[in-house]
Formats: sequence, structure tokens, C-alpha cells
Amino acid sequence: MSGTRLNKYIASSGLCSRRKADELIESGVVMVNGKTITELGYSVQPKDKVFVNKQLIHPVKHQYYRFYKPAGYITTSDDEKGRKTIYDLLPENLHNLKPVGRLDRESTGLLILTNDGELINELTHPSVKVPKLYRVSVNGKISQNDIDTMYKGIEIEEGKTAYAQVSVLEIDNSHTVMEILLYQGMNRQIRKMLAHLGYEVVSLKRIQHATLNLDGLKRGEFKPIKPQQIKELRNFLNRITCKND
Repeated sequence: MSGTRLNKYIASSGLCSRRKADELIESGVVMVNGKTITELGYSVQPKDKVFVNKQLIHPVKHQYYRFYKPAGYITTSDDEKGRKTIYDLLPENLHNLKPVGRLDRESTGLLILTNDGELINELTHPSVKVPKLYRVSVNGKISQNDIDTMYKGIEIEEGKTAYAQVSVLEIDNSHTVMEILLYQGMNRQIRKMLAHLGYEVVSLKRIQHATLNLDGLKRGEFKPIKPQQIKELRNFLNRITCKND
């Protein structure tokens, strides 16, 4: 009898990606109808009950939103220091959605919000070089040598080298506006790279993540991502995953 592969069923609950689901299955914490299942190819039937760590899970309808994060909010659902979070700006019915990656408190721009754990994994896994584009303004006139240095790589932490592609949009003796393209997801990567070179970041905005951008969004606004856009995003991820392989 046909059914749904167990890892896909777990991923469809929003709990995690299929890859992580495989790890959970192999670790022996997944049960179907009271029986521990460690077989990766196991098929779940419509009336089966699936438990992960003794918690009953159900497939959920996936939701996808674009959100234009303003400055002054952190990208988390809860903050022990009592700082404002992006969820203060979102209706309660979207509080189950998770951001794909983060933007630090003073950075602005595009966040993808979803309960699709598998998509989150594909967009953030280091092995998949997903492009993210930022509009950045700094104090001072950036030199070509520093642009070349960012492309060649800067060690921003011990054992961690960050890379960036820079295109200058505006420049004079007092400031530089540029677009910075990243294929990594290191914490505060752009700020650390520019600080290493002696530049103060005035503003930093993510304007595109993979195939999605800020078009039609005002600061603090959120909108559902259209099915066609999700299809285009998945096709793009499939292409770059094959290329990286």
C-alpha cells in the first residue's frame, strides 16, 4: 500500500527538515502506532499516528510570507532581555512561522517567514550556496583594494573566513553606498568584514534572498508569497543544489 515516506511526513509537520528527520528516525525517537521505527524508507499510511520524542505530530499546511523588517527589532520569538522582536509586529496567527536566517537588530530588509522546515534547511544549509543581496552604506570612501580584500576573504573569527562580492553604487570622500552579495550565512558577517577594514556601517538592508525581494513591501509590512513564487524558488534551489553537487 502506498503512503508517505516517514521523513517527509515528519518534515511536513514543520518540526524539521527531511535530513534532520532521517537523523531522528535513526536515533530511535520516532514511533508509529506505538512501534519504534528506525527504517528510513518506512511509509506512513493515512490513519497512522506518528510520535517524535513521545509527542504526536501532524502534517500542517505550509505558509510562506515575505516580511520587511524595520530597524530596532531582533529576529527571534522571545528575548530574555525584553527587547522588541519581529513578532511584536506580526499578528498572532503568524507567530508559528520561523524566519529563514536572521537580521541583526539595526539591520533592515527582507525576511522569509515559513513553517516549512525543509525549505528553511535548503535556504540556510552551508552546502547550498544561496545568494543574499544587501544594500549597505558606510562612512568613508571605500578603496578598490578593500573591495578586492572582501572578495578574497577576511578572517572575521578564528578559523572563519568570510567572502563578499561588492558593487559600488555611490561614492565620495564622506560615504559609500554599495550592493554586497553573500553566499554564506555568518553572524553579522558584513558588519564584521567592514569593521575589520575600518568602515562604520550607517545602514544595512537585505534586498533579496534567492529569488525573492522586497518589491511591493513597505517597512514593517508582510505579504504572503504567491504559489508561483514558491515554485520559482524551489526550481532555483534545485538548480543551484545540482550545480553545487
